[in-house]
Amino acid sequence: MSDTPILEMQNVNKSFGPVDVLHDISLKVRAGEVLCLLGDNGAGKSTLIKTLSGVHQPTSGDMLMDGEKVRFDRPRDATDRGIATVHQFGGTFPLMSIGRSFFVGMEPTKGWGPFKRFDREKANAIAVKAVQDFGITRIDDGDRLIGGLSGGERQSLAIARALHFGARVLILDEPTAALGVKQATHVLRVVNEAKRRGLAVIFITHQVMHAMAVGDHFAVLIRGAIAADFKKGEKSREEITDLMAGGESMSDLEAQIDADNEGQSSQAGAA
Repeated sequence: MSDTPILEMQNVNKSFGPVDVLHDISLKVRAGEVLCLLGDNGAGKSTLIKTLSGVHQPTSGDMLMDGEKVRFDRPRDATDRGIATVHQFGGTFPLMSIGRSFFVGMEPTKGWGPFKRFDREKANAIAVKAVQDFGITRIDDGDRLIGGLSGGERQSLAIARALHFGARVLILDEPTAALGVKQATHVLRVVNEAKRRGLAVIFITHQVMHAMAVGDHFAVLIRGAIAADFKKGEKSREEITDLMAGGESMSDLEAQIDADNEGQSSQAGAA
């Protein structure tokens, strides 16, 4: 693993008018590393993703790639530098075939001039091979509709597509949310394969167990700020869960719930 981060944020802030959303964010991810960004709903994960992928520009602070300052004025700028963002369910098109969806916007063609047309056979062959290289052997027909794939297979297809088109940084937005155990496990295997191939992976999730299964480096986001930054093995599942809850332990919460219930019972008995 290289010591120089592929992608880095240094003291990044993001405001929308008078509303501060991100506060002094510093993060880095290296080739062959999975950075897990953990946070509950409303923690600022969506704004952070959009800032990393060029949808939003930082209000202040710096973005760096390979140690050099960069600025992404639009998503295409981030894509051109090798940053691929995969949203929940892979951003695929249910009514498209696997081959067509794999190449949407960059379709291979055959023929020439006015006779040029989409090369369906080539697209299908490349798409199927790319996905099977990630161990998804059930996909063997590029003409199958995306809508017939499971959520895990769609995620895997989107990740394979990003790698095929030269991604160096893979941003995964809640890739295992709403998936069953078997599908989520497959997505986690694909994440590990992307890491093995040298990609820098930013894995955004609120599911601690999934993060611990693949993560090398962890950051907990609370109300737009980094509340903790640590390496694999430095914190337990319970400690991470407590951090995501704002530092209030689950046992404290359970004790408070029990006390509230006892109070309600006492009031009911007095009545």
